[in-house]
Amino acid sequence: CSRSMASKTPVGFIGLGNMGNPMAKNLMKHGYPLIIYDVFPDACKEFQEAGEQVVSSPADVAEKADRIITMLPTSINAVEAYSGTNGILKKVKKGSLLIDSSTIDPSVSKELAKEVEKMGAVFMDAPVSGGVGAARSGNLTFMVGGVEEEFAAAQELLGCMGSNVVYCGAVGTGQAAKICNNMLLAISMIGTAEAMNLGIRLGLDPKLLAKILNMSSGRCWSSDTYNPVPGVMDGVPSANNYQGGFGTTLMAKDLGLAQDSATSTKSPILLGSLAHQIYRMMCAKGYSKKDFSSVFQFLREEENF
Repeated sequence: CSRSMASKTPVGFIGLGNMGNPMAKNLMKHGYPLIIYDVFPDACKEFQEAGEQVVSSPADVAEKADRIITMLPTSINAVEAYSGTNGILKKVKKGSLLIDSSTIDPSVSKELAKEVEKMGAVFMDAPVSGGVGAARSGNLTFMVGGVEEEFAAAQELLGCMGSNVVYCGAVGTGQAAKICNNMLLAISMIGTAEAMNLGIRLGLDPKLLAKILNMSSGRCWSSDTYNPVPGVMDGVPSANNYQGGFGTTLMAKDLGLAQDSATSTKSPILLGSLAHQIYRMMCAKGYSKKDFSSVFQFLREEENF
């Protein structure tokens, strides 16, 4: 990351959840003073104790910072943060760089970009991949959509939080890449959970089965980095009763975005649609706040699935 004086000007950060919290901390580690806001005041406490400035609305963030990163759960939350009564656009400065790392509908990103442009500012969508572990270690992958001439400015900040910052094209293409990635992730996680469950019921030791999968053609991120079976890996949600990580509700939301995009582009996503229904069913059966890898537990419990 650049160490120029410009880099030392405050950066706004809105949304300090499971992902936003460690992302903001990595900006702090690189010497950026933060102006922060979260709808839940408790999320800001440790930042305030560390000397960062906490404000009472997204508009206040925009008043004090001309580079702002938002990391929010849904399209509705993003629209509220930017266009709401006390949203960023109420006090945004001309020339500001607004980077949205939420995973939302590409069409919403495009609409927000138009509103931001009317105010003389720049909007880029930059959703992330890698999960909470990568957020903590600063090894996220950012998929960036927006005006190419502004990419270097965005990259300076995003490079403090991720090891891969990839320019995808116009506004919305970052979201498109993320939606495709998460659809594949959901499908592979369900597949990994099914294979592990079948193997265990056939009498295989889960650690041995995981080892075999990970040296064979079935290997994938869900099997070798984020295994869904409790006791197979340390430091993953399955080792902690599926707490933390990437919530089932959020995965269901992302699969809904994939379904909407598939409908609008007339693209067949047979497994993607089935994955969407499975995660929606999980939300209805009490898994909404558990990590999405809890699909293994769900399958174990659904004897008549």
